[in-house]
Amino acid sequence: MSSPCLLITRRIFPEVVARLRRHFDVRWHDSDAALSAAELRHQLQGCDAVFVATTERIDASLLQACPQLKAVCSMAVGVNNIDIEACTAHGVMVSNAPDVLTETTADFGFALMMAAARRVPESERFLRAGQWTQWSMDLFAGADIHGRTLGILGMGRIGQAVARRGVHGFGMSLLYHNRSRLAPEQEAALKAQYVSKTELLQRADHVVIVVPYTPQTHHLVGAAELALMKPTATLTNIARGGVVDDAALAKALAEGQIAAAGIDVFEGEPKVHPDLLAAPNAVLTPHIASASLPTRLAMCNLAADNLIAAFSGGQPPTALNPQVLPLKKTPGRP
Repeated sequence: MSSPCLLITRRIFPEVVARLRRHFDVRWHDSDAALSAAELRHQLQGCDAVFVATTERIDASLLQACPQLKAVCSMAVGVNNIDIEACTAHGVMVSNAPDVLTETTADFGFALMMAAARRVPESERFLRAGQWTQWSMDLFAGADIHGRTLGILGMGRIGQAVARRGVHGFGMSLLYHNRSRLAPEQEAALKAQYVSKTELLQRADHVVIVVPYTPQTHHLVGAAELALMKPTATLTNIARGGVVDDAALAKALAEGQIAAAGIDVFEGEPKVHPDLLAAPNAVLTPHIASASLPTRLAMCNLAADNLIAAFSGGQPPTALNPQVLPLKKTPGRP
């Protein structure tokens, strides 16, 4: 009996590849360089499944060109690169990797917020350049975190994990805005106040964005929203590039509309807006919020769990369209 063909589009942990090879005929693009759309289409010919990261675009045109495809399994939480509706229409299962990265991403988001508020990278560059010659009262004086007001846009798993750190660890007051309110017991546990986006931006000392990227959240925070914020406030984005208007943010930082920003995701990444690169009050990191080794391994293994279950007649743990199961059979394959 022949094994189903699986394309892995990026360099991942060899032990996960070895695990998948026990179940699949694996084609591995063992590189950090992303496949172009044409390369992806070519590599997928004859493949039953694909293991993707965050950038590979799976849309209707690709599905039509790869009729044998039955499963698209992502090691990421966000699936804005995958047209789930088109996959469902073609009988292709889609899965992602939630939960396993929640706490690691929340750790990083809080660290990024603190680094921006306390001017950590800016002061380190100053020291490394040999410019520190004396102590002064206001040398890189930044903003406090403890006891201040935290505003969270998006209160899913990661948003709630960030909230717990702020409320229980730093005694912060919590405002949040989300598509839907938390249950009363969840609000009570976090002492959370649900407010409009406008009120959150006006009142919060530190704003953290943790929403999924959709057409509705494109430029959720732009020039108008930044103008509502306090000049002493910080903005942290650990959501997706495109949720924040990067050009507007760079302008707001340069003009002192807000004090600082911590940004892990960018429009058009890995390219970064040059005005952000030039902003001393911007803390910039290369999309690494989930990048601890245990968490990245867990993300890859969850994608593998979904693939193995889907092709062995089991229940994939995080299928986003389970209505397509069981998977369609390949003509001529036992």
